[in-house]
Amino acid sequence: MRMPVLFLGHGSPMNAIEENDFHRSWRALAQRLPRPKAVLCVSAHWETRGVFAGATAQPETIHDFYGFPKALFDVQYRASGEPALARRAAELTGARLDPERGLDHGSWGVLIAMYPDATVPVVQLSLDSAQPGAWHYALAKKLAPLRDEGILVLGSGNIVHNLGVWRPGDGRPYDWALRFDAEVRRRIDAGDHAALADYPALGNDASMSIPTPEHYLPLLYALALQEKGEEAICFNDKVMTSISMTSVVIGG
Repeated sequence: MRMPVLFLGHGSPMNAIEENDFHRSWRALAQRLPRPKAVLCVSAHWETRGVFAGATAQPETIHDFYGFPKALFDVQYRASGEPALARRAAELTGARLDPERGLDHGSWGVLIAMYPDATVPVVQLSLDSAQPGAWHYALAKKLAPLRDEGILVLGSGNIVHNLGVWRPGDGRPYDWALRFDAEVRRRIDAGDHAALADYPALGNDASMSIPTPEHYLPLLYALALQEKGEEAICFNDKVMTSISMTSVVIGG
């Protein structure tokens, strides 16, 4: 069975433990999709020079944030790793193996809702965020065989992510954030992957929405695996101030 591909807007780490609409949507998604043999996650929160695959058998839960309640720091997501999958990902992409890397909140923050029993193994693939979008898109295409091997490829980030202008409180979105999120959704619907990979050319709204690329790039890892005739369905299309939660499921 060919597995679907996901991009999830993960937003605040608190979405991992709050019973909100985002958490519920991730849980419902996992319940309706085929259960994978393992997850290969490309998270905004593992940036490297070069590309690495996490190859530890028992990855630790990394709490890579600050200023949140103790309950969030107490979370331990005890999914096992899958060194064989890490080696397979390295074989396909040329990545190097990291025998110590744990799971950051870009991965466990959504997977704790999807697979709360933590019985689906998880491997992370790092982001060389110094590389341009087209480079990531081409690299992601090399992961295509995994879909027929029972592996769920998951990109975790945010299409719009500008914490520098975040406004706490009312959550009213900036006009540029709404426009860019809508533009990306239009181009996803149109299958215009080339424009989405060349995101700096999308103008001022893109510049404001993507001040740094690490949260946007995981989207390209999902889009690159879309095959001809496969539908890409957007959901959670909500913008809060300067963060978009828009997510995409392909082939599911």
